[in-house]
Amino acid sequence: MLQDGGNAVDAAVATGFALAVVHPQAGNLGGGGFMLLRKADGKVHFIDFREKAPAAADENMFLDAQGNVIPKSSSGSSVVGYKAIGVPGTVAGFIYAEKQYGKLTIEKVMAPAIKLARDGFTLAYSDAQDLKDDKYLAQYPESKRIFLRDGNYYQPGDVFKQPELARTLERLAKDPDTFYHGAMARELAEEIQKGGGLITAKDLAAYEVKERVPIRGNYRGYEIISAPPPSSGGVALVEILNILEGFDLTKYGNGSGEDIHLEAEAFRRAFYDRADFMGDPDFAKVPVAQLIDKKYAAAWRDSIDASHASASKDLKRPSFGELERQARLHPAAVHESENTTHFSVVDGEGNAVALTTTLNDSFGSRVTAKGLGFLLNDEMDDFASKSSVPNAAGLIQGPANAVGSGKRPLSSMTPTMVLKDGKLVLVLGSPGGAKIITTVANVLIDVVDFELDIQEAVNAPRFHHQWLPDEILVEDRLSPDTMNILRSMGHQLKVQHFWGDGECIMIDPKTGERLGASDGRNNGKAAGY
Repeated sequence: MLQDGGNAVDAAVATGFALAVVHPQAGNLGGGGFMLLRKADGKVHFIDFREKAPAAADENMFLDAQGNVIPKSSSGSSVVGYKAIGVPGTVAGFIYAEKQYGKLTIEKVMAPAIKLARDGFTLAYSDAQDLKDDKYLAQYPESKRIFLRDGNYYQPGDVFKQPELARTLERLAKDPDTFYHGAMARELAEEIQKGGGLITAKDLAAYEVKERVPIRGNYRGYEIISAPPPSSGGVALVEILNILEGFDLTKYGNGSGEDIHLEAEAFRRAFYDRADFMGDPDFAKVPVAQLIDKKYAAAWRDSIDASHASASKDLKRPSFGELERQARLHPAAVHESENTTHFSVVDGEGNAVALTTTLNDSFGSRVTAKGLGFLLNDEMDDFASKSSVPNAAGLIQGPANAVGSGKRPLSSMTPTMVLKDGKLVLVLGSPGGAKIITTVANVLIDVVDFELDIQEAVNAPRFHHQWLPDEILVEDRLSPDTMNILRSMGHQLKVQHFWGDGECIMIDPKTGERLGASDGRNNGKAAGY
């Protein structure tokens, strides 16, 4: 798209549609996401195309007759099947971005995706394995036929053609409005309702893209621009950075036990606040200004013991404004899948896009719309299903994110940009569920505090704390000595091989040279011309 005279938005939209074909685990037409756009003139736009709950949704819809949360594998759960589907926003978001801010035509930016769906693409080992290993795709005949070849599983190197999806994309290219107000909307709603889902043609017609004011902060002389609610990402990121700004991390050394301890304590406190306050700002008052106030961060910082771990159960929020009055008393939990996808784009004019999009779980609800060829999300699981019941990721949150008619569920997606002296220097983002926030923080801090280049920062071992469960998740590449230091400070550690997929760009403010850093943990790559 860039070579054909397009800008960063054209490139991002084309890539987004292409990922709907070649990355069914998370790329999608049936999901949603966020786009952070900074134009070459410095104007910033945040485009919210997050999924919405259908009008018939209510806060008890995922509870059985005894009031217990319906298990994940059961019909009617918030994770698998037709009831798990939220009103998709991806198509609306991509079309809106292209029409408002792109330079090319809808047909032009969709052409590569149509070709990939029609002619097929070669499956990598990881793609074939993901399809074979999924536990739920086979439960839905259309998904089983398309993605599992009716049990004759695809092998690495096979060419995967999707003729139904190609026809759907061709219809959208000719008439983008059909997805929400035309024949395709009626077909999609009918298919969902046949399976027991709640989405109607009216729900699709009522969907709207929202432009929101991004979160802004500053950290050691750098300006931070990130995602506002209904993402918790930007608020939590700025709160984390505000807390850490009062510590001299460089004196401890990058990745040292002392450094990780302080960062984890900041993570712990930001996620504690995330649990209490985050939700859809169209339905709940989210006290953003107080949460990202540096005086509030200073009060939190005073509660951190530099040599010993806090206990999450004993955290007490500093008295600050109306925060205590707004905090909920009884936590509610939510699972947030790690199967999101992120990419970053900067064009020659200086326009930049950070785009994160998701189906929630890998392959979403596992439901494929019959005749349309695309998977649908299970985004209803990003709402809190029931108070005080931890879900798969152990994340805790309050009534602000309860299921509700027309609401957008809370997200951790954190498309972020960083400026120095008014010039763009970083475009950041990652998949990873709740770990998105800390992954972006890990990368940003490594660049700003420890002067790593962007590839070194993306490659560096990661760590994560989300308040509950009370443990630091660390990658297994962290040194055993550092792990022992953290344990001696009172931290519980959980070791995992890796997570996230930082696909980031660094721009030299003096020369304008752009360095694309793709994460070796997954199979992305940097490309330019």
